[in-house]
Amino acid sequence: MGLLAKGSPLNWEETKKWSDHVRKHGIIQFINLYKKLRDRQGDVLKWGDEVEYILVKIDDTAKTAKLSLRAEEILQILNEKEEKDPLNVKSLWRPEYGAYMIEGTPGKPYGGLLAHFNVVEANMRYRRQEATKLLKPGEVLMSLTSFPRLGASDFTDPPTVPTPNAGASRSLFFPDEAIFPGHPRFKTLTKNIRQRRGEKVSINIPIFKDTNVPSPFKEDFISQDNDGSSNKAAKVDHVYMDAMGFGMGCCCLQLTFQACNIDEGRTLYDQLTPLCPIMLALTAASPFYRGYITDVDCRWNVISCSVDCRTQEERGLKPLKENRFRIHKSRYDSIDSYLSEQGDKYNDVPLIYDTEIYNQLLDNGIDRLLAQHIAHLFIRDTVSLFSEKIHQNDLEDTDHFENIQSTNWQTMRFKPPPPDSSIGWRVEFRPCEVQITDFENAAIVCFIVLLTRVILSYKLNLLIPISKVDQNMAKAQKRNAIRNEKFWFRKDITSNIATKENIEEEYGEFTVNEIINGKSGVFPGLIPLVNSYLANMDVDADTHCTVQRYMKLIQRRASGELLTTAAWLRKEVTSHPEYKHDSVITQRINYDLMKKIDSIVSNEVSCPELLGPCIASKTTDTIPPAVAKAEKCPNMDC
Repeated sequence: MGLLAKGSPLNWEETKKWSDHVRKHGIIQFINLYKKLRDRQGDVLKWGDEVEYILVKIDDTAKTAKLSLRAEEILQILNEKEEKDPLNVKSLWRPEYGAYMIEGTPGKPYGGLLAHFNVVEANMRYRRQEATKLLKPGEVLMSLTSFPRLGASDFTDPPTVPTPNAGASRSLFFPDEAIFPGHPRFKTLTKNIRQRRGEKVSINIPIFKDTNVPSPFKEDFISQDNDGSSNKAAKVDHVYMDAMGFGMGCCCLQLTFQACNIDEGRTLYDQLTPLCPIMLALTAASPFYRGYITDVDCRWNVISCSVDCRTQEERGLKPLKENRFRIHKSRYDSIDSYLSEQGDKYNDVPLIYDTEIYNQLLDNGIDRLLAQHIAHLFIRDTVSLFSEKIHQNDLEDTDHFENIQSTNWQTMRFKPPPPDSSIGWRVEFRPCEVQITDFENAAIVCFIVLLTRVILSYKLNLLIPISKVDQNMAKAQKRNAIRNEKFWFRKDITSNIATKENIEEEYGEFTVNEIINGKSGVFPGLIPLVNSYLANMDVDADTHCTVQRYMKLIQRRASGELLTTAAWLRKEVTSHPEYKHDSVITQRINYDLMKKIDSIVSNEVSCPELLGPCIASKTTDTIPPAVAKAEKCPNMDC
């Protein structure tokens, strides 16, 4: 969840006083870093995944499944190996927002050899097993995007009670005890975002109108909320949520790539952007919120609203007086501009940025596109600051820059090298929802990595106007979007012919199936391009088998032959004998669903409608000797 500096957190009033200081020195730090590293060349491809998990306590006697708030205790043990020997661990573990969440990554990044795909799934299995060994009887580790009863009554173990009139969240539903207690950043962010906004965050997600759902559907919170603000904030026919935990308490799957230089990083940042909504729809996995079935399949708008610290002025509800900018999006949302020269003409959304910062960047030799990107990020205030980090050495430190950079949670993130590090320019791909099994998560990871190689090797051009990407993001979250929606996508992604003046002729509407698998005579399809790329590589039999298993899963999900996780979760709940067609997920329904998920992950039960007929794994956690050599090629063409 971004930068995890330690220290004494400042409250909002104190933080606010230092906002300009953080911005000023953050920009100086970026300028110094850029001048030092802009000409850095020759970094090889390295990449890694981040998988977030939740801890669930299953009570077979009471027939309940609740979130176990033991993440801190488990993390302390998991981190012991890294503390003793940081260079020789197979996994790294970090805290996440929820007291029931942990994040696992590979101990070392993967490299540019195709054979590394053979170890991704095995490392994910290792992580799951490593954490599972530390669980108490009845506890299970799940890679589940959203716990169905998060925020419903009695959803934690041990039991907790929300405190609407006190604490960090002041939520009607989400108790402060469910926030990770071991790092002050999380509660500080929660409180400061609420205070900066001037009111609690407001999240309204349309409810799934099954036959027995009241029409209109409207909850009454007057007994819980004395001032009536929640009744005013809650929309008719929507599930209402009021805390950062409903978004940041969700899990996701993210990837980071190292580019060979800054230009390649900017190219990848741009070219992957149009894929963000496509991969969001393909990985859709979160249809349930606060114990209800909703009419969306993804977490994105939930998490965007959950950290929306914009004031009423910044949201356009009042004239600007105390604030400088009318800001069109939350600080967690899709990107607003491309970074490469190729992408410049597709920047059709007016970009709000700090002109003083923009000019300062230009004066220091930073080009217009990168300058406006940074100046756009820096319209935000810092919402988490530690007293020990206020005064820094701008020639050596980058904490003020990262303070703003790491709290702009967007679909893509362009990441400069850390100071005095062997790490190069990086790009982070952030939209994907986490899947139930390691097989699915490994398939998504390997597919996206292969796409980066195809994009660079074939010099693909996927660019469409930013406004169309935004429209696609809205479509991707709709119920069953993968089958029902069409997405804007570039028609000709392989030609090097100069584009026409009329940009509107460059793109059209395609289904996810057509984008992934192709449309005869119209669009080649991303999977066929991946297969064409692989056909020109010297791929050993094991790697070929591994990759094809993953590509088949992606193909079948895109075509509708297999269900998305969200569609499967809906089917499991709506077909449960206790379900009353009222869009309510009871404790018993939730219990049976968690038991089913656990049995699928442990291979006790097969699930061909979600995973396909056969997922027997042939992966290994040991790279063959022939592969364990210095990695020389960033484009996987060794």
